[in-house]
Amino acid sequence: MDPRTKSDRLSPQSRREVTVPRPISDHGVIGDLATMALIAKDGAIDFMCWPNFDSPTIFAGLLDPERGGVFELCPEIEDARVTQQYLPDTNVLLTRWMGKDASAELTDFMAVRDSDSDSPTTVGRRLRATRGEVLFTMHCAPRFDYARESVAPDVDETVALWRPSQAQGFRLSANLALTADATAVRASGRLVAGETADFILSSIDDGQIAIPEIDDFENATIAFWQDWAAKSTYRGRWREMVIRSALSLKLMTSRRHGSIVAAGTFGLPEAPGGTRNWDYRATWIRDASFTVYALMRLGYRQEAEAFNSWIGKRAMKCGAGGKLDIMYAVDGSQVPDEISLDSLSGYGGSRPVRIGNGAAEQFQLDIYGELMDAIYLSNKYGHAISHDGWNGVREVIDYVCQHWRDADAGIWEMRREPQHFLHSRLMCWVAVDRAIRLASKRSLAAPFSKWIDVRNDIYEDIWANFWNEEKGHFVQTRGGDSLDASLLLMPLVRFVSATDPRWLATLDAIGKTLADDGVVYRYKNADGLRGREGAFSACSFWYAECLARAGDLKKARRVFESVLNYANDLGLYAEEFDVRGDLLGNFPQAFTHLALISAAYYLDRELDRRNDQEWRP
Repeated sequence: MDPRTKSDRLSPQSRREVTVPRPISDHGVIGDLATMALIAKDGAIDFMCWPNFDSPTIFAGLLDPERGGVFELCPEIEDARVTQQYLPDTNVLLTRWMGKDASAELTDFMAVRDSDSDSPTTVGRRLRATRGEVLFTMHCAPRFDYARESVAPDVDETVALWRPSQAQGFRLSANLALTADATAVRASGRLVAGETADFILSSIDDGQIAIPEIDDFENATIAFWQDWAAKSTYRGRWREMVIRSALSLKLMTSRRHGSIVAAGTFGLPEAPGGTRNWDYRATWIRDASFTVYALMRLGYRQEAEAFNSWIGKRAMKCGAGGKLDIMYAVDGSQVPDEISLDSLSGYGGSRPVRIGNGAAEQFQLDIYGELMDAIYLSNKYGHAISHDGWNGVREVIDYVCQHWRDADAGIWEMRREPQHFLHSRLMCWVAVDRAIRLASKRSLAAPFSKWIDVRNDIYEDIWANFWNEEKGHFVQTRGGDSLDASLLLMPLVRFVSATDPRWLATLDAIGKTLADDGVVYRYKNADGLRGREGAFSACSFWYAECLARAGDLKKARRVFESVLNYANDLGLYAEEFDVRGDLLGNFPQAFTHLALISAAYYLDRELDRRNDQEWRP
């Protein structure tokens, strides 16, 4: 069953009768650095975990419109045009309905006053009539524990309480009367221009929050996000998309722990109706390290320091062996075992709906390179590493020196027998190289002779065993003949010159084999799973950056700006694109937004340099 066709002009009544999921691209996202919520164009919160990123859902209508749970707030305006936008430089979302005789706007936000505070989650929703007379309805129907538990609310005039048996309950407060309806709460009314209907969703343990406080919450939240955005040092082209990506990445950081989730959702398919439906509400060492790098490029140091503190605690617990897990739960504990939910039908029938992640048990060598690159850059541009932190790094690098020749599951976490992947070798080289650089820069004690020998051995191994003479390009696996878009990182991590003839031949082969209408697929060979996935968003931006580094700025800009156009109306990306350019996979996706920042940063700089050269008298 496919998602319904996009439409700005469905009536509110029609929307609520539709039992297929709202398109992924028809969503904005709000958050408070503890959890996130997806809000559709029709005013419905149809995905939210409570109270943390990796907690069970209370609303999961996106994964099951009939049973998942939803919080709808919708004006009834005939033939309205509907738009969504963020208030400038914030994560405060504004949805507008514009009709012939009336118009209304819905403001959605999660209260954030201080990124260091650990205040409970508070969701504010304010519907305002801006022209004419507007009838509206509200329907709040939570389903707790991944839709495995329904709870009847206790309603007292303008306040409703849900108290589930296992999960944390919450309170819904309003400035109008609420009525109970089995396991849901409803409200309706009429607004004339300037009047509002206000709703606050908060923790039962947070005490009674008065509706008038919604103004203070909203103003403080707007100020927080605008102050944070203003700290960016980026002043180049595509600034709006770059800042939106930075704001999206910040949404995925944990204020309590300093960790960074890969995405805010689980179960959204990489192939419509398929089985590639994973849980991304965890901290991958790889994704988080890349995120730190992207934010540092924009001048954000605090996030890098917080993540380094978090990963330092993981390194101290890895023992004398130096081995790290590839991902952790947000609080640094082990990721839960992967299970399939019977309680949710899946987005457009895409099953199974998985929570937890079996890939957490995989052996992946590339994570050490991404981690060391982030640590090196954090030390280069921020605070010096501590003595205990450096001892942890030495343990990790010793582990890499012992195991770089091993086969692994690779960056794409293929669920088949381990192989010798070029990308894994490449990132082992990065890990040792950055450790050598860091030790030299900070005059730290290190077994330089041993590390340099290992770095050289990895270098020679890549050139000897991952170059296919017959094909004339680098290949995905040792002795293989297939391409892999992760090879695009070779010049980005400075392993090979961006203009080396062998690299240019590989870049050309990737363009001919994996690129399609501006987007790039990860690979096209079998990966041990049924069905074919979509084009990978991050790889598309890597491709544009590689073209720019190779000197083809005209093509690089064309590719980059074409991929910019694949974002939704709010500038947000999921993990992948289908053949029509629609969004696929978990949303929003950190990997995509960090790759956008990197490509924009480099391309903008090179365009300025070329312009300076062309116009220099």
